[in-house]
Amino acid sequence: MNEYSKIIYMGGQGEIIEKKSRFLADVESVQSEEDVAAFLERIRKKYWDARHHCSAYVLGERNEISRCSDDGEPSGTAGRPILDVLTSSGVRNACIVVTRYFGGVLLGTGGLVRAYGQAAKEGLNQSMILDRIPGRKLQVICDYTFLGKIQYIAGSHSFQAYESNFADNVELVYLIPELDFTRFSSEITEATGGKAALTDLGPQAYAILDKEFILL
Repeated sequence: MNEYSKIIYMGGQGEIIEKKSRFLADVESVQSEEDVAAFLERIRKKYWDARHHCSAYVLGERNEISRCSDDGEPSGTAGRPILDVLTSSGVRNACIVVTRYFGGVLLGTGGLVRAYGQAAKEGLNQSMILDRIPGRKLQVICDYTFLGKIQYIAGSHSFQAYESNFADNVELVYLIPELDFTRFSSEITEATGGKAALTDLGPQAYAILDKEFILL
């Protein structure tokens, strides 16, 4: 996956009540349709006494796989609005299951569409969503005379070292967004007169949470 996207780092649960009916939206990160099936099974067991477990999920770099289920609700009133919320959020590889406990009052098709969509949004609001950054690892080895220059260049881009080792030489490893990798490497080479040894350690997607790197 070489594009910026959003991921579910920690799934959550949202709830709304519409005319005495309860709608519980559970959100989870999934990587395959087997993950989706397992998630659905857990939700059905958890809310075994509920009437409906409507769902939607997206898989792939560009949502190559997307499915939804009305699970007994009138066609197009549950799964589709959940899927619309999921796709518009920009989140990839995620599943939302909205469980309904019927409150005795019919909502009509328009009411169902609104309720399932609002529940799905609330589920996402209660989840921890992070930006997935396609990047590369860059190893920089130099002597101490160039450390200040390298740190200044990195700081000007708001890049921070992922790893550092201070021994006979300075060894720094940076996680750099793919789009900035060539420019950042060139700036270091120019600033050190080519005396810093740069090694491309390969692709590494990551996210940042509270200024800490999370490898993906």
